[in-house]
Amino acid sequence: MGSAVTSASTTQSLTLPAPAKLNLFLHVTGRRADGYHLLESVFVPINLADTIRLTRRSDGVVRLVDPPPGLDEQNELCCRAARALQAATGCALGVDIQVSKRIPQGAGLGGGSSDAATTLLGLNQLWGLGQSREALQQVAASLGADVPFFVFGRPALARGVGERLLAVTMPVTDYVLAFPGAGVATANVFTDPQLKRDTPANAGAVFMLDHGHNDLQPVAERLEPRIGALLADLAHLCPPGIAPRMTGSGACVFARAHNHEAASEIARQLEQSGWQSWAVRTIARHPLFAMALSATDSAII
Repeated sequence: MGSAVTSASTTQSLTLPAPAKLNLFLHVTGRRADGYHLLESVFVPINLADTIRLTRRSDGVVRLVDPPPGLDEQNELCCRAARALQAATGCALGVDIQVSKRIPQGAGLGGGSSDAATTLLGLNQLWGLGQSREALQQVAASLGADVPFFVFGRPALARGVGERLLAVTMPVTDYVLAFPGAGVATANVFTDPQLKRDTPANAGAVFMLDHGHNDLQPVAERLEPRIGALLADLAHLCPPGIAPRMTGSGACVFARAHNHEAASEIARQLEQSGWQSWAVRTIARHPLFAMALSATDSAII
């Protein structure tokens, strides 16, 4: 298969999706001497997405245009991603970045990380760089633990501090997703003395859809009581045998549904109770997967 890279001279702008993710489970299996936590999780992208618009500049300037509340171009991950890619490749081009948010901030859905990954993948094409997936993942790793996953672009078993990714196969699955209206600071969860940090790691890489639990959930529920209230409301609406859980470090919660219609009906009932809710579906690969390729992708494309 040929390269998916487009010459920088033929494309002036791109409007691209940045999908959210779910942690189907999240186990803290230990802690390194440097304080970083060792994790085991299955990440899967879903069809709830932000939108990133990239407009090429010839002057090397990276600029955030009309930033949403709470974002600024010095600290926003998309701008950091663009500058990191400039530094890694020596590219002299710049970009105007416009972020349209649909993924709640502080929700455990990886919205900021996904925005950064979409920026890397989009600029790989817009700037005509031709960087491999592995090269972009190396840049992504300097930006945050979740960013490499979105560049990786497939459901994955994550280990280590999130940098060790193994593609996993899972059926397309419908979920109901809900946000309690307030986020939880990831740092506050991971530094909490009551966080469980010794869940045994699994020897294999095969998991049931409802495998495990989220070690961060009890701490997040204590820090933000609305998470527990939302989990209770969602549990009342779920069929027997389906237990909702939190994704990431919170605050969004989710539960598996039998189909899209069932997820939509539960989301509607949660909305009536005042919770922000969505019916979402997992996706088998990132919609921008072809914007960076590697030798191992040939069997997937």
